[in-house]
Amino acid sequence: MASLPIDESVVARCRELAKAVSEDVQSYIDRHTSVGVERTVLRAYGVDGIDTEGAPLVNLAVERCHAAKGLDRGISLYLGRALLDGASDVQEAGERLAFGKVFEDIGKGADANAARVALEKATAEAFKRIDTSRTTRDDLKRELPSGPAPHKYVIVATGNIYDDALQAKAAGFAGADIVAVIRATAQSLLDYVPHGATTEGYGGTFATQENFRIIRNATNEAAREQNRYIQQTNYSSGLCMAEIAWMGAVEGLDMLLNDAMYGILFRDINMCRNFVDQYLARRLIARAGIIINTGEDNYLTTADAVEKAHTVLASQFINEAFAYRAGLPPELMGLGHAYEIDPWIENSFLLELAQAQLIRQIFPTHPIKWMPPTKHKTGDIFFAHVHDAMFSFVGSTTHQSIELLGMFSEAVHNPMLMDRYLSIKATKYVFSATKDLGNEIEFKKGGFIEQRAKTVLEEARELLETVAKDGLWDAITKGAFADVKRTRTGGKGFAGVVERAPDYLNPILEQLEAP
Repeated sequence: MASLPIDESVVARCRELAKAVSEDVQSYIDRHTSVGVERTVLRAYGVDGIDTEGAPLVNLAVERCHAAKGLDRGISLYLGRALLDGASDVQEAGERLAFGKVFEDIGKGADANAARVALEKATAEAFKRIDTSRTTRDDLKRELPSGPAPHKYVIVATGNIYDDALQAKAAGFAGADIVAVIRATAQSLLDYVPHGATTEGYGGTFATQENFRIIRNATNEAAREQNRYIQQTNYSSGLCMAEIAWMGAVEGLDMLLNDAMYGILFRDINMCRNFVDQYLARRLIARAGIIINTGEDNYLTTADAVEKAHTVLASQFINEAFAYRAGLPPELMGLGHAYEIDPWIENSFLLELAQAQLIRQIFPTHPIKWMPPTKHKTGDIFFAHVHDAMFSFVGSTTHQSIELLGMFSEAVHNPMLMDRYLSIKATKYVFSATKDLGNEIEFKKGGFIEQRAKTVLEEARELLETVAKDGLWDAITKGAFADVKRTRTGGKGFAGVVERAPDYLNPILEQLEAP
């Protein structure tokens, strides 16, 4: 395989700096919880359902606890108390938290140790659900192996989950290896998860547990029909990041888009809330054996892809450090980047090739996710088709792991079945025609590609030196990533972050963190 001479001492320094950056944030995470974390705990224990107005019971229970200023001790304490006070099961205990008088005198009742004991059976059942789902999915993957990498990743986004299921099966029939259901526009800003199957959604389909189940059944049916495993993807981000991670874990998803900073930068989620929630989300994802897809590709939609290429690499190091802290091994870290350099820049292809090769070599065992051109597409479908072919050419040559296929109809409309079919067909041609090219070529010593890669790596190190010195909080405030500035107490969801009390109880997190 073609390779670039990379200074491993610089790579090691980048990882050292990223680790220091994550340590500072982790110290905050370890002292705090959030309404999103506590709702996830209730879901893990099996509390389910909605009230007559459609509000999830987990929201009602956590909001009442938060209003009573009791969330600092963890919702598990009160759930355990309800069981000790006579609730027949976890569901009834959850209903007492949502509708009863549990929080009228939160200072009285069983202590944390007694509540932990009362929840032992439910805790074991929660992890059995995750582990059983993982085993079922992995058994099918062994029975029906996936196609060769780069895996062809496509999206469906009708708004109607039943139509999405049909399109997912059609994509599998056309040759897709991975199918993602695009989430409804602005769902990341909802501080609750809709309940049940949904048939209306603008720009995508709502992420719900029932919708996950419907698509999982559809992709499994398609896999058996094609005798080829088809992976399923959704989004674990926004104000319900951890809850969606739980749902994806128990419904057997293969991948979840999950980034340490995406929600902060691109959805104005408060950074404190985002960091606390992403930690639990990634702990659950690690337990379920799900591959994360990080969102560095988005940096290049707001910042120049040539000038700010190093910010992508620096963020990948930071995302990797956070993922390690949450127990994710490299084979589950799908770090992201994108083909977003202006195609009319001279040698744009070589610039893209240098970036892709650099990332592939620095993260050799990570399932790198390579995103297609979008920023410079104008509605010219003929040029877009060529642009996407160049993207696939780079991906094949540099042995990327996961390629979200470009659509020639980008900037025109949501892709139709035929659009997706033509995209898959063109990509299959490029992948086949260039299958062994990366193993046959060598990069010119001291040449354009080698020098570009060296520059990007050194600039990433310089940025990480600054971030480590200032702290990630201040770096984001100053706009170090994606040219977007956010404040530590600004954004959505900050009111839902709570400092933990000394007797904070969360048996779910305790077991996830256990060696």
